Amino acid sequence: MPAISALVLFALPLVALAAPHSDTVLRRHPNIHQNASLEARTTYTLKDHYTGKDFFEATSKGLAYVQNDGTTVLAVDSTSKLSSGENRNSVRISSPNSYTYGLFIADIYAMPHGPTVWPAYWTVGPNWPAGGEIDIIEGVGDSTSNQMTLHTSSDCSLDQGVDSDFTGQATNHPSCASSGSDNDGCGITDFAPHVYGHNFNLLAGGVYAHIVAASGIKIWHFPRTAIPADITAQKPNPANWGKPAAFWSASTCNIADHFKDHVITFDTTLCGDWAGNAFPGGMDKCLDAVEDPDNFALAQWKLNYVSVYES
Repeated sequence: MPAISALVLFALPLVALAAPHSDTVLRRHPNIHQNASLEARTTYTLKDHYTGKDFFEATSKGLAYVQNDGTTVLAVDSTSKLSSGENRNSVRISSPNSYTYGLFIADIYAMPHGPTVWPAYWTVGPNWPAGGEIDIIEGVGDSTSNQMTLHTSSDCSLDQGVDSDFTGQATNHPSCASSGSDNDGCGITDFAPHVYGHNFNLLAGGVYAHIVAASGIKIWHFPRTAIPADITAQKPNPANWGKPAAFWSASTCNIADHFKDHVITFDTTLCGDWAGNAFPGGMDKCLDAVEDPDNFALAQWKLNYVSVYES
C-alpha cells in the first residue's frame, strides 16, 4: 500500500495583488520527435493517494474541512462583510511531495465559480519559471471553458503541427516562455460541455487526468458519467482514453529541461490580473465585489481524491 501523505494547507488572503500563479518561457529541441502515443504499453503503479483529511495537516478559519462523506471542501470566506481595501480569506493547498514524471488523476465533485473568482488546479516547480508550471484547470468568473497552459523558461513551445492530436483549441500564443512582462504561456482551451465552473458542477464534476512524460504532456477530462472503469479500479490505462483535451509534444519542448520537482496545488484567487481585468467595469469594480460575502457562496472546491501514479 503506498504511503498516504497530507497536502499542506495555507489560509491566505488571495485577492487583488495575487498575480498569476507564476511566469514562464520556452525552447526548441528538433531532435526529439512527436509521440502521439506516449502512454501506450505503459503500466502505472499508485504512488500517492490524497483523500479526506490527507489533503491538509490543519484547518484554518473554517475554510477547509472534510464532510461526513469524506469530501474535502476548500472554501472562500462567504460570511465576512469587508470594508474597502480589506482582503478576503481563501485557501491554497500544496502537496508536501514533489513529482517530475507521472500520471496524475484528480477526482473533483465541484469547483469554485462566481463573481471575482479565479480558481486553479496546477503544478509548479522551483525557481519559476525555470522549473515549469502546468495549469490543468483554470478560468475566471462564470466562464464555461477551461484554460490549460504551460509556463516555462525559454525554448519551449506548443507544436502547432500536432493540433489534430488533441480536442481543445490552441490559443494564439505558441510560446510557453513566461516572465513578468509576458505571462501568457502556451495555452489550449477546452470548449467542451461540462469542463468548467457551474456546468462542471451540474454533473457532480468528474475527473481530470494528466501525464507528464519525457515525450510530452497530455490532459484529459472525463465527466462524472463517463469516468473510465480503469480509473475507478485504480488500474489506469491512458492508451484506451482517446484523444486528450490538450497535448504538448516534446518535439518543440524538452520536457526534462523545463519540468521538474512539481508540487500539486489547488487555490482560489480573487480578482488578480485575469479575473480583475475580465470583471465588468474592470479591477476597481472587482475589488468592490470582493467586499460582499454573498458573492462567494459557490466559491468552493469539493475534492474526492488526487492519485499519483508512476510507471
